[in-house]
Amino acid sequence: MDLGLKGRKAIVCASSRGLGKACATSLAREGCEVTINGLDQARLTAAADEIRNLTGSKVTAVRADITTEEGRAALVAACPDADILVNNNAGPPPGKFLDWGQKEWEAALNANMLPAVFMIRALLPGMKARKFGRIVNILSAMVKSPRFSDMGLSTAARTALMGISKSIGRDVIVDNVTINNMMPERIDTDRQRFMAERMMAAQGITMEEARRQIADSLPAKRFGLPGEFGDTCAFLCSVQSGFMTGQNLQLDGGSYEGLV
Repeated sequence: MDLGLKGRKAIVCASSRGLGKACATSLAREGCEVTINGLDQARLTAAADEIRNLTGSKVTAVRADITTEEGRAALVAACPDADILVNNNAGPPPGKFLDWGQKEWEAALNANMLPAVFMIRALLPGMKARKFGRIVNILSAMVKSPRFSDMGLSTAARTALMGISKSIGRDVIVDNVTINNMMPERIDTDRQRFMAERMMAAQGITMEEARRQIADSLPAKRFGLPGEFGDTCAFLCSVQSGFMTGQNLQLDGGSYEGLV
């Protein structure tokens, strides 16, 4: 299927590794010019080279912290006429509700809600004027199924982003601009290694055993692949997806038990 993305321009946030990098790679493979960002210059350069070599597409790497106004401005300046925006950022560390004060809550919102809001605000007028825009927020399966209280900071901030995105999406689909959310669980990235390491420390088990336990917690009995996630993102950015907005697409190996 031709997704109609050749020549389109995309900004993918927090994309020097993990889910962001997977999305950037899939979009570049479809012919998009991709702008990526990260904090570690060496890793960012390596990611840009890898995506460029794999896909042959133009890749611009911007060292920028999207939790700052300066970082977001630098990213937008590198691609002011972006047709596609993929919002992504690392979540806050797990913890306990009674340990979280105002500083922790503000940090969570400034990592997992506000950067996306301000990126949308910067790029939305151009998307509307050109009558094409695809915005994808990478959230978490915990937004729809908040089973673990230690992930409360992440869940709350990402849920807030989902809420404002739903409101905006109803107004802009008339201009062929859509806003959808991806809700991953157990995609095989560095984040899952971190979670496995926590289990190793807590239970005194090996990495292999920790990963087995995590995989066995899913009906699929395996981790999701970054490429599966990235290709799904590319479809949400395609011309074929123009009639869907405000949707929350779960990529979770069947873990969600509800109907809607």
